[in-house]
Amino acid sequence: MAATSHTWFITGTSSGFGRAFAEHALAQGHRVVATARSIEALSDLVARAPDRVLAVELDVTAAGAPERAIRAAVERFGRIDVLVNNAGYGVVGALEETPDAELRALMDTNFFGAMAVMRAALPVLREQRGGAIVNISSLGGQLSFAGFSAYSASKFALEGASEALAQELAPFGVKVLIVEPGQFRTQLAGAGMRHMPVIEAYTPVVGGTREFTHTMHETQAGDPRKAAAAIERALAAPRTPLRLPLGGDSVDAVRSHAQAMLADMAEWESVSRGTDFDVVR
Repeated sequence: MAATSHTWFITGTSSGFGRAFAEHALAQGHRVVATARSIEALSDLVARAPDRVLAVELDVTAAGAPERAIRAAVERFGRIDVLVNNAGYGVVGALEETPDAELRALMDTNFFGAMAVMRAALPVLREQRGGAIVNISSLGGQLSFAGFSAYSASKFALEGASEALAQELAPFGVKVLIVEPGQFRTQLAGAGMRHMPVIEAYTPVVGGTREFTHTMHETQAGDPRKAAAAIERALAAPRTPLRLPLGGDSVDAVRSHAQAMLADMAEWESVSRGTDFDVVR
């Protein structure tokens, strides 16, 4: 897609992946609709290329906000070619340590917010009969670890909706790409991670996860700029994959998890198949 100038609409553009995606798109000559809850955080992006950047205030959880942002994008640039659902944050804590309000707030941003942005953009993409939706999931959208039950729940939900959406949009020439990053040097493990109150009984199983999220900040191997380039390469491919793990840790973890699932299925296949009604002959 880099040979032609396109319009990228990116949520959560103030830092991390969102900022890297915007900078990559601009470097490739594309137009960028950069969104964040505070557009002051986007002023430097606008200054780089005022004719190719539109900064839009967007809280993906606010009713009507996605529709206004999509409308502003189309009014400015005429179309949307790549929609990147990136806005989100993490939660660490055992399920029992995660209050209902925290779980619902996480789902509102990571899942329902992404759904709202996509629903607002879908009429535009359908009428264009072309474009792409990139949903930023995580290796935690394929598997989970103790302490990440809430976060993975939000990403599993996003992936399930995305898989069906890909089939729904195929007749209109619109691609859907689920991106599953591992450890990348973003703010997810810093300001983007909420730590739930500790119940001491869970320290032996969740304490390591809490410590991991603290110590990995700013030490992750993944380069967000390379992630942006990989995403554009996947979108430009004749056959864009449905899922794109990013980072060696993601590839290794997803592969190991898939192999374990296949092994369990093989071991229990006779039991699984034996649950059908008996055939009367």
